[in-house]
Amino acid sequence: MGLFPKMPKSFDELKGFVSEVFSGWSLDASMEEVHELLGEFTWKHLAAAAGAFFVAAAIFLVSFFGGDSNPGTVADRDLPIYLKVRSGMNARDIGEELQRRGIVSSKYKFWLMAKLNGYESRFIAGSYALRAGMDVQEVLDKLVQGESSECKVVIPEGFTVHDIAKRLSEEGLVEEEEFLEKARHFAPFDYIETPDEAMYYAEGFLFPATYTLQPDATPEEILNLMADTFDQRLTSSMRRRAKEMKLSIYELVILASLVEKEARYEEDRPMIAQVFFKRLELGMPLQSDASLQYLMDAPKEDVSIADTKIDSPYNTYQNAGLPPGPVANPGTDSIEAVLYPADTDYLYFVADRDGHNHYTHNYADHLQVVEQVR
Repeated sequence: MGLFPKMPKSFDELKGFVSEVFSGWSLDASMEEVHELLGEFTWKHLAAAAGAFFVAAAIFLVSFFGGDSNPGTVADRDLPIYLKVRSGMNARDIGEELQRRGIVSSKYKFWLMAKLNGYESRFIAGSYALRAGMDVQEVLDKLVQGESSECKVVIPEGFTVHDIAKRLSEEGLVEEEEFLEKARHFAPFDYIETPDEAMYYAEGFLFPATYTLQPDATPEEILNLMADTFDQRLTSSMRRRAKEMKLSIYELVILASLVEKEARYEEDRPMIAQVFFKRLELGMPLQSDASLQYLMDAPKEDVSIADTKIDSPYNTYQNAGLPPGPVANPGTDSIEAVLYPADTDYLYFVADRDGHNHYTHNYADHLQVVEQVR
């Protein structure tokens, strides 16, 4: 045995550790026995006692800090929570993220147990499938054994680049701002135009789907995967049809993104597409609320008159023609709706509170419908 007793590797060993250090002590010892014991007491005993005191204090701290956050409800404890551990992250960094996402109840307990077990420099970078309310020791074991996992991420139709960045960040896969920066000038195919006014060149070309991502995937790799999926889903027949309609792929995707954001129900997609084509033919502004919503930090149920006066090339109330880029990432149904619009000649539509659109041919009728449904 060295200077100190062997440090415990788990809390189950702490009692034995303390007992070993303080063996032979008795509270009801006589004064003669105390003097005799103190006479035999050496600096080694003092060091061991100090170590025991530290461990006892550690136990107290773990108990004290063990319940300072809500680790999630019972209902969501079976759902995977993906945590990405990056090279260079320490126990404090990881503990902060674990507590924030409800995986463990206390970042302090995680840090302390990592220290006691000597794990602080042994975390293996990767993406881990964890769950709410896990035992700290179980989390530590996974992180030091490298039990990383692939991550399944669902990107719904109509998500913007901002939405995708936030979703990937929540899954622990990317830094949100880094992904946005990479998406700003990401244009891997010739049909993706790059006007200066476009917020993100990648907008519209990141296909909505369920993706299985590797734990160490970079923002560039994720962007390439999503853009490649879009390119594969844009079939040769779709490209031929767009050419017949004298639409560039870029124009097709802009229109499809507007349809995606304006339509809640399937039957509305080709009708909305027809309205947009009719307005473009007549030189009328599209007046799409979706283009205004794209400029806002959070969606609004109804845009205001002030919103329609926002100074931006994306404002289709103030500017005729298409906005400078897509306003979302459309799915196949919205692309098909643009390629095969309804055979009508409506010029106006407005959605009721249930999301169903009502169509009219002139502005007077449109105002009447607005009064009825809003």
